Amino acid sequence: MKHMFTIICICLVSLGAYAQTNISGKVTSAEDGEPLPGVSVIVKGTTQGTVTDVNGQYTLSAPSAGTLVFSFVGMASQEVTVNGRSVIDAQLEPDIKQLSEVVVVGYGTQIKSDLTGNIAQVDGEVIANVPVPSFEQAIQGRSAGVLVSSQNGKVGQGINIRIRGGSSITASNEPLYVVDGIPITADNQSRTGAATNPLADINFNDIESIDILKDASAAAIYGSRAANGVVLITTKKGKQGKTQFTANFQYGVSSPTGKREWLNAKEYVELYREAAYNNDLAEGYDPINDPGDYPGSWLEYMEETFDFLAGDTDWRQLENDTDWQKEAFQDARLTAFDLSAAGGTEKTRFYASGSYSDQDGILIGNNFKRISGRLNLDHTATDKLTFGLNVGISKTTNNRVTEDNQFSTPLQLVAQSPLTPVRDKEGNLYDNALNPAMFYYPATVELENSHFVSTVFRNLVNTYVSYDITDALTLKGEYGFDLLTQYEDRYQNSKTQTGLDVNGYGTSRWVRIFNNTSRIYLNWNKELGVSNFDIIGGFEYQKSTRDQTNVEGQGFPIDNLKTVASAAEIVAGSGTLNEFSFLSYFARANYKLHGRYLLSLSGRVDASSRFGENNQYGFFPAASVGWIISNEQFLSDNSFLSFLKLRSSYGLTGNAEIGNYDHFGLYRPVSYDQTSGLRPSQIPNPDLEWEKTAQLDIGLDFGLMNDRLSGELDYYIKKTSGLLLDVPVPGTTGFESQTQNIGELENQGIELVLNYNAIATGNFRWTTSVNLAKNNNKITQLSGDQEIIDSGSSRWLNVVKVGEPIGVFYGVEYAGADPDNGDALFYVNGETPGETTNNFNSANKVVLGNPTPDFIGGWSNNISFKGLELNFLFQWATGNKIFNGGGGFMSANGRYEDNQTKDQLRRWQKPGDITDIPQARLYENNGAQASSRYLSDGSYIRLKNITLAYNLPVNLIQNIGFNTARIYVSGQNVLTFTDYDGWDPEVNTDYRASNINLGNDFYAAPQARTFTVGVKVGF
Repeated sequence: MKHMFTIICICLVSLGAYAQTNISGKVTSAEDGEPLPGVSVIVKGTTQGTVTDVNGQYTLSAPSAGTLVFSFVGMASQEVTVNGRSVIDAQLEPDIKQLSEVVVVGYGTQIKSDLTGNIAQVDGEVIANVPVPSFEQAIQGRSAGVLVSSQNGKVGQGINIRIRGGSSITASNEPLYVVDGIPITADNQSRTGAATNPLADINFNDIESIDILKDASAAAIYGSRAANGVVLITTKKGKQGKTQFTANFQYGVSSPTGKREWLNAKEYVELYREAAYNNDLAEGYDPINDPGDYPGSWLEYMEETFDFLAGDTDWRQLENDTDWQKEAFQDARLTAFDLSAAGGTEKTRFYASGSYSDQDGILIGNNFKRISGRLNLDHTATDKLTFGLNVGISKTTNNRVTEDNQFSTPLQLVAQSPLTPVRDKEGNLYDNALNPAMFYYPATVELENSHFVSTVFRNLVNTYVSYDITDALTLKGEYGFDLLTQYEDRYQNSKTQTGLDVNGYGTSRWVRIFNNTSRIYLNWNKELGVSNFDIIGGFEYQKSTRDQTNVEGQGFPIDNLKTVASAAEIVAGSGTLNEFSFLSYFARANYKLHGRYLLSLSGRVDASSRFGENNQYGFFPAASVGWIISNEQFLSDNSFLSFLKLRSSYGLTGNAEIGNYDHFGLYRPVSYDQTSGLRPSQIPNPDLEWEKTAQLDIGLDFGLMNDRLSGELDYYIKKTSGLLLDVPVPGTTGFESQTQNIGELENQGIELVLNYNAIATGNFRWTTSVNLAKNNNKITQLSGDQEIIDSGSSRWLNVVKVGEPIGVFYGVEYAGADPDNGDALFYVNGETPGETTNNFNSANKVVLGNPTPDFIGGWSNNISFKGLELNFLFQWATGNKIFNGGGGFMSANGRYEDNQTKDQLRRWQKPGDITDIPQARLYENNGAQASSRYLSDGSYIRLKNITLAYNLPVNLIQNIGFNTARIYVSGQNVLTFTDYDGWDPEVNTDYRASNINLGNDFYAAPQARTFTVGVKVGF
């Protein structure tokens, strides 16, 4: 009988828990008491819910023991237990979380208000569904001091990131990338001069957050690889509760952000007849006024050239006028679909996703596809034991075009004459060989008769086991790997320039990189009275192995057989194996006293296979302090100042991104009289070590008006010593140079971040954020008395010069055209003295400008009204110069037959003309040398992204099974405001891109302007 009574009681309690109660209430703003319409009210763990009406009122049924979840855009969500009540009102606070959010640090997390270092965080939701191939492009303009720039507008191509400036001349200046705790391969794996981007393999819709470690205090725990900053990428996790599905579909179109104006057929004929005629006049002939001078004249030669270029058309009647710039671009489309599921039980949580994207580049023949999947699992086996698995897989296919310096790259079509048709009257393509009517081999022929595809298979795997030894002490072990397999296949048939004489040419290249990391560490987190301790320590081992095989063949029986296996002759082949490893020990201690005094100490010991036996181990310490002034008693009654923290840090980091074997004495195989042998190829340096960067950071974090306005202000100075340079060695060694640690440089700058909840009244919300950064970079020492390292080419201006920024433009200053005779003039010693000469070699070189911006920044805004949302981001860079390396061909006042930019029509024509364009002279270098003539202001402001979305009311969509439904339109690179006269100011032509060769434009494609429409639903 007693057991029966117990069972009845349990049943009654259960029935009470599941009994439905009719609930009504009102939701208002905590700031002003105004009603909030459109607030979502959901019964937790179900799809049952409603939205508030225009008066903030709602009604629904819920279990008596259930929980209601109130959520609204721009407001902090609130959970309220029903407890049998029939009336439940709620007040929602503005979602002000900048100072209380959790940020990811090396091997752990911290509350942002407790940080003593500088870490910038980008939430994954902010960049979700941005129509770009890789996440670095999506974060552009969103973090202070982080300069993100694309090399050009080709999809899947290289991206440059500089965090607080470049810290090296010859080693990498890219940050270390860590995904879910595992350092990944992020460097270019292409065999051509056009870099590919391994980070584009990652589906950034799977990213929960991106944390950028900028100062030494934050980054030093990564030791010898942290001098350029660290980017920590955390992917999404599942949470306890009902499985939530999210599906997103996008469709878009792309076009160039900028175009240049070129001569049409009439203008082309006019300019080049004049250029040839000027040559005749200079030689004492006048074929226009004296017909007897016409045979053999330059004018006759030019008109015969027009006959050739016009193909089967009549140039005298201007029968053809080809816009080759239009031919270089294509109608670009974007299609993307993402599906994810997240949920779990108290013991097991999961996140799973699948994604497909297909994006055309704006250049003909360029396309990037990615298919990816992810599964993240976390399982709590016992109260003490947790383990998990993160697996990301992807396949990317990049249909590529040749690098910017090849005639076969699409944008170099602009060099073709407008007199030349694309095809002849039989429909055959014109070219410079089989159907000649061109001086240059065109991309049209290359793309119709070749393919160039890079396919990458990527596996990112991380596993972990965590065991709580005590409530305060946790032991964690991790193992993960990044397996990248890249296959490059290129075939050029017998109609192409490469395959013409050999009946087709094919290459096949296979690269596999297995990069694996294992670590084990202890974490002790304990509060003792007024003190809080968070201490971590452990060791880590990383090894990366890179295999590469390449084979090339020629002589294919038919054009449809494209693999190297069909080649009649294998003409080249190679295979290499490269390895590097790191053995590391790390520790960090965070201490907090009285909730306001902060101290952090960290250190890492790295041993690397990349450095000499005398310096294989390096120690990288950092220390930082913080004072939360707003927690002091004397500010306890201050209602205006809600948060104020002063912090400072100093630490040492390193740069180990050099060749794997630069410290060894190397030998190279040789053959003599059919006998194999070895010869020395590199002199050893057992003292070779890390480049070391010491960084001081002083920062102030603040919040005003209950954190309605918050921000950060930082000043930093970074000094890098032991720069890795090739320095001359005595000839008696048998070598010309040796890699040594010689040279120093410095970066110093200031960063400002402001976040403001501008309006939070009723159903209207506006939050805005601005970031601004200035960095000064300067070379302070090279080898010995060395003052300069030039580019080694007279066509370019970048140099390394003591006292100037890396890659500073250094050359002759252009002074325009001589009004008397049309000669190009140059300043003898720069513009300030003012003396000019028409002899380029008599002019001295001067500093002409900086390829790196003085200021970078971004301004983001989030505006919502009821179900409508408007988000937009402006991004800018100012103070930098861009050098048009193609200017000596495309803007050279008729020097060669290349079509010219429209501005060449204002050339000097008669004495007294005042102009900056010299007289047109065919095949004469009248001012086309590399000088400031082709240097332009590269400053710009760009509407980087804008999205207008409508969130459908829950009561309209819940009947068809949806929790959320969002319709949106989005634009990327929508507007650009710039004085740059090239295609696009965001450029660094791919085949020259390096630490030194910055700010160059050589027929580089502009960024794409992309508009998309999308639908995102949750169920």
